[in-house]
Amino acid sequence: MQIPAERLANLAQTIFERGGADRATATQVAEKLIEANLFGHDSHGVGMVPAYVLGIQEDQLKLHSELTVEHDHGSFLLVNGNAGFGQVMAKAAMELAIERAKKLGVAVLGLKNSYHIGRVGAWAEMGAAAGFIAIHYVNVLSRTSAVAPYGGSDSRFSTNPYCTALPVKEGRDPIVLDMATSRVAMGKVRVAHNKGEKMMPDALIDSAGNPTDDPGVMYTEPKGALRSMGLHKGYGLAVICEALAGGFTSGGMFGSEGVPQGRIINNMLAVLIDPNAFGQGESFHAEVEEFTGWVKASPPAPGVDEVMMPGDPERKSKAERLANGVPIDDTTFEDLLAAGEAVGLDRGEAMRLIGN
Repeated sequence: MQIPAERLANLAQTIFERGGADRATATQVAEKLIEANLFGHDSHGVGMVPAYVLGIQEDQLKLHSELTVEHDHGSFLLVNGNAGFGQVMAKAAMELAIERAKKLGVAVLGLKNSYHIGRVGAWAEMGAAAGFIAIHYVNVLSRTSAVAPYGGSDSRFSTNPYCTALPVKEGRDPIVLDMATSRVAMGKVRVAHNKGEKMMPDALIDSAGNPTDDPGVMYTEPKGALRSMGLHKGYGLAVICEALAGGFTSGGMFGSEGVPQGRIINNMLAVLIDPNAFGQGESFHAEVEEFTGWVKASPPAPGVDEVMMPGDPERKSKAERLANGVPIDDTTFEDLLAAGEAVGLDRGEAMRLIGN
């Protein structure tokens, strides 16, 4: 199905409202989920709505939580999301960090105990839009781990995203590197499983540690695992993300037993840096722009349309999907309808919201 983004957002917003969220919160969360779909990151889009509804039902996602400050010392801020909607908590936390960075030239933000914050690139882009270099390390605390350590045969931690956004001259698009440290995000495995598609090579292992392209190994027992991107390099970066996001913020690192089913907690360490901190802001922007032009001028390899910078694929996807709608596979759509029914939204009304 190709569903217009606005209608898909209306459906998600309505589900959250029926689940008990206020209008402003439901709107903010729905918009960020749809933004992820528009940018081509379906793993962090409306396919997460059923997981959020489960979190609400299990009282792991706290609908009315507010951000609280636990530590405030100069350029260092530690805040607690109190298991509230991550899209709300991360935005509020970044607003505090941006304000602090404007005063001091740098801010180190620890966001702990937030429910799923969605696409990490959204928060890096927020920092870049305010004029800052934004660096983010994230870990995930959920019921099950998903990624095997390099050389291991079962999962021991989650996809632990890393993200950096570089601000650019006014009118230019920021450079945004936003990636899971696993070969692919777990949500992309979910999408492939729902579509009945195979995964790319070297992304998964089965329960015995053997390579496989079957996404179903993540949905059967004994469970398989994702592999790190870049072999030992991605694994090493995942360890750093786990320690900085979970350990340094005191939000917790993987390994705890008895995590409830509906729990998807993110911790994030973010560093905002004024590119003019050394008095070289103009030079920095000029160098980045010149380098970007130099790289993109490389003749495309066979089968490639153009050389792109980090962030370009997402912007191309957004333009295409705004024009043609967001593709939703049948399984994900059924899961959305079921999530709506779980909070009292009947299918007829849901179909009217999307215009069918």
